[in-house]
Amino acid sequence: MLELKRIQENPDALEKMLKDRMYDRVSVSEIRELIEKSKEKKMEVDELRNERNRSSKEIGKLIGSGEKEEAEKRKEEVRKIGEQIATLEENLNQIEQSLEQHILDLPNWLDPEVPIGPETENRELRKEGTIPSFDFQPKPHYELGEALGILDFESGVKLSGSRFYTYRGMGATLERALINFMLDRQRENGYEETWVPSTVVDDCMVTTGQYPKFKGEYYRMDADELSLIPTAEVPLVNLYRDAILDELPVAVTAATSCFRREAGAAGKDTRGLVRVHQFQKVELVQICAPEDSARIHEEMLSHAEGILQALELPYRVLLLSSGDMGATAMRTYDLEVWMPGLDRWLEISSISNCGEFQARRGMIRYRAEKGNRYVHTLNGSGLAAGRTMIAIMENFQQPDGSFRLPAALQPYLKMDRVVSR
Repeated sequence: MLELKRIQENPDALEKMLKDRMYDRVSVSEIRELIEKSKEKKMEVDELRNERNRSSKEIGKLIGSGEKEEAEKRKEEVRKIGEQIATLEENLNQIEQSLEQHILDLPNWLDPEVPIGPETENRELRKEGTIPSFDFQPKPHYELGEALGILDFESGVKLSGSRFYTYRGMGATLERALINFMLDRQRENGYEETWVPSTVVDDCMVTTGQYPKFKGEYYRMDADELSLIPTAEVPLVNLYRDAILDELPVAVTAATSCFRREAGAAGKDTRGLVRVHQFQKVELVQICAPEDSARIHEEMLSHAEGILQALELPYRVLLLSSGDMGATAMRTYDLEVWMPGLDRWLEISSISNCGEFQARRGMIRYRAEKGNRYVHTLNGSGLAAGRTMIAIMENFQQPDGSFRLPAALQPYLKMDRVVSR
């Protein structure tokens, strides 16, 4: 949520930010009009209140001097002023509610270093690792998984419909091992392992920015007024909603299922595990003082990269452009892993600095020398488990259809490769 004062003082900057983000869901002119109406109504209310106070004092004087008839006339005037104030306050409340909804629909300000433009303007910062070469045609993960009997897409569709899947045997065991490996590494990095529910109340989704604007894009149980979480970022950040923190930074991690409609992805990645409605992910969240957030953002990037490095997976780091970033972030890094079977890069983690955007929505503050201040919140995947598994399958595949396991993962599985059962 953006600060109203900054919006009032920088309407042109707001207009530019929305243009840079290619965000046309909010009208700046409507916001400016509502701000002006709010100011006018407040002035009218204040003037009437002053008039009522003056009249009330005069009534006391009239009663004291015995002019009861004139006092009664003034009382009637005060009563009518009170009715006017009540009507104006009701109008003011409606204006402010509308203004709040408009502001809740606004995306975050952009970090000055963010490239301006669409997805094509994403800036590649570096590549890490070695892209494997094969003396055979590498297969995509869905062909490998089905041949090995560890990925079962037909059963997923049978149980839940399109874009659902099941793991069988080593498929289920491998993803569980990956999640344990990731959690162990992030605990070593200083994150507190946390278990959180998979459903949250609407206030949680408002705090992290999914609601109200994108309410139709998530799974929601209207009868219970609960939503399935799209990421553990939602419950982890909301652990501190309406809190004033004494110690910073806070670092928490959780492994959860994540649920997404992918409504805007019709016809994209229809095969395999790239774009599905339910997947498992290890999430990283840090909450810190504003002056530390840029440094912590870089640290969180290294924590996610550390997983890819340990698993010997080739990847690249992108600084996302203004048109490709999420609405809540002011700066985002993406990690993309190379997929030889798909013959392309695949996002496996986003690490975002949201500044005070979520903290303002959720009233998350900390005690500072000059009073309570809003914290900065940061989140990132450490990593998406399913995509990590299929990256291993594709990068370490063998001519016989099996695939090797990275050395760091072998102790969790007591084996060095996965073969057909």
